[in-house]
Amino acid sequence: MTQLRAFKQVDVFTSSPYNGNPLAVIMDASDLSDEQMQTIARWTHLSETTFVLPATDPTADYRMRIFTPDYELPFAGHPTLGTAHALLEAGITLKNVGEILQQCGLGLVKVKISDDGALAFAAPEAIFTPFSDAPISSALNSDSLEEQLPVTIADMGIRWLLVPMTTAEAVLAIKPDAVEFARLIKKTRVNGVMPFGPIQGAEEQYEVRGLLIEEGVVTEDLVTGSANACLSRYFQQRGVELDYRVRQGTAMQRAGRLSVRYGADGIWIGGQTVTVIEGTIRI
Repeated sequence: MTQLRAFKQVDVFTSSPYNGNPLAVIMDASDLSDEQMQTIARWTHLSETTFVLPATDPTADYRMRIFTPDYELPFAGHPTLGTAHALLEAGITLKNVGEILQQCGLGLVKVKISDDGALAFAAPEAIFTPFSDAPISSALNSDSLEEQLPVTIADMGIRWLLVPMTTAEAVLAIKPDAVEFARLIKKTRVNGVMPFGPIQGAEEQYEVRGLLIEEGVVTEDLVTGSANACLSRYFQQRGVELDYRVRQGTAMQRAGRLSVRYGADGIWIGGQTVTVIEGTIRI
């Protein structure tokens, strides 16, 4: 029997539509099977689709499952903020004023609500593993790696290979070699590779990209909350806790913007969100 479920498509890490990273949100996924969720995520063909469910932890406001077109993720950044935005817009009643406690595969993730409507999630803890291998340059088709900083695998449920570059221009010039890049992903067992480099003379301090393989093809995530959360923890591990702003999506003609703030209560990865599509989906 066909059912209609509330559906939103939210643009994340932007204040204006069509400039951020789109997310599909199924507002009520009660009684949907894993197979149905995966099929819907494959059909939306976005980097992630989320499914909202009742929380099983009594302290959480809701539970969320995250699917890429290929598999389920325990955690991801832009789905965290996009789902929170969709539910706030729909009038969800929160247990605590001004903050959301979201349950996902990784556990509980806190989301702050700013007075201007921006949302920020608390960066989970990360496990770091140094990685040094010649295929990095060949995989990225670049000799502009910043040798003063270590290439590192960061794992916070989703795994990213963080690759420091000399400049923002070097980041944007990367054109991955498909064969070598696939080999790098397999060797490191990461979900994606995030090159980052400093920007000069702009409001943002870093240019980043999220490079990954989807359905067997090298592709690029438009604006990546989890990778930026990993980067914030990377800097913290190196003894640097300075607030900064990130630019992402430039190579894909997008204008994603993120803020990273260090506080006594954690590291907060934030940005604006906006609904682009709202209606129902047939299931």
